[in-house]
Amino acid sequence: MTNSLVFVLNCGSSSLKFALVDSKTEQQILSGLADSLGSDSPFIKIKYNGNKETIKLSAGAMHQSAIDTLVAQLKEYGLDDRIVAVGHRVVHGGEKFKTSALINPEIIAEIEQVSQLAPLHNPANIVGINAAILAFPTLPQVAVFDTAYHQTIPAHAYLYALPYELYKKNGIRRYGFHGTSHFYISGQAAKMLNKPVNQTNIICAHLGNGASVTAIANGLSVDTSMGLTPLEGLVMGTRCGDLDPAINNYLIEQLNYDQSQVTELFNKKSGLLGISELSNDCRLIEEAAEEGHAGAQLALDIFCYRLAKYIASYTVPLGELDAVVFTGGIGENSDVIRAKVLSLLKIFGFTVDKQANLDARFGNAGFINGSTGPKAIVIPTDEELVIAQDAISLIATLEQ
Repeated sequence: MTNSLVFVLNCGSSSLKFALVDSKTEQQILSGLADSLGSDSPFIKIKYNGNKETIKLSAGAMHQSAIDTLVAQLKEYGLDDRIVAVGHRVVHGGEKFKTSALINPEIIAEIEQVSQLAPLHNPANIVGINAAILAFPTLPQVAVFDTAYHQTIPAHAYLYALPYELYKKNGIRRYGFHGTSHFYISGQAAKMLNKPVNQTNIICAHLGNGASVTAIANGLSVDTSMGLTPLEGLVMGTRCGDLDPAINNYLIEQLNYDQSQVTELFNKKSGLLGISELSNDCRLIEEAAEEGHAGAQLALDIFCYRLAKYIASYTVPLGELDAVVFTGGIGENSDVIRAKVLSLLKIFGFTVDKQANLDARFGNAGFINGSTGPKAIVIPTDEELVIAQDAISLIATLEQ
């Protein structure tokens, strides 16, 4: 295969992240975001050859219009005929999809069936798939599932203490997400630790607007913080994470919320935004806390405390720990949060090298632990590369 470019799409309800990845050189040739889709002023931002370009779309433009515009830009750049596949991030694969899949009508139908488990995510992913099929009708399309990497989690970790019938008939269980990120980090951490992946035991904290922690034993996911949906687990940008399920009933029965309002509250108005009453942007919250804003400081304290508790609990399935790894937008860039979390884990002997912690930001990987105690590492994630490599591997089977 001479060409190795994969167009990677990550479709949300009103946005579309994209990247053109060379699976051989592991470099992003082009990247960007189509945002505010369906609004009065949608736009596309593209980064290519060191230049940034913003393209305004017509009012109300949706995913198809955005992808068609991107195809025109790729042609203008002379890149369109070098693309060999389109790779799609699909959030929920349920138990059906344990690996990535070549997309056909049957696969789309199965993704739609799983959508009941991820009504906020999978329908948008399907919109992106259908738009890309129309825009790239001759290219193979590949679905890469957030949940697939977590299919090695044992039953005692993925089952809820609900009647077993709900799992057997309805698939209610922990699935986990951010699988492509955790998979990528497991391989990179093994290289930095100079160990084979299948002998590496780490706890990976993917921290962004969505956040999750995964215990990885001998390269395999054995427990993770997100559950049936991406709502469970850590405090996130706008998501509440773990809470007493009875709060749902209290809000409805006592405070006159309806279910859609509760869903929006838990997913879009809680987390760092809800606690700080300022923003879901960790950078803004850190700045406000530095200036003495009590709500911002409380939001950081709760975020770090919940994260530290999860990390501590995930030593249980590992038995031995090679390293804690921080990744994602917050994990890669917030030396403040990393230092605070590790200080909360002092019972394990973690120490922090302040200068190394400052240096490991803005795309720089590195060890941030002091001279004693367990290893703590910062590793920038690359989910797009994982999707591209999976796509290339799958289409290679078509050529055999």
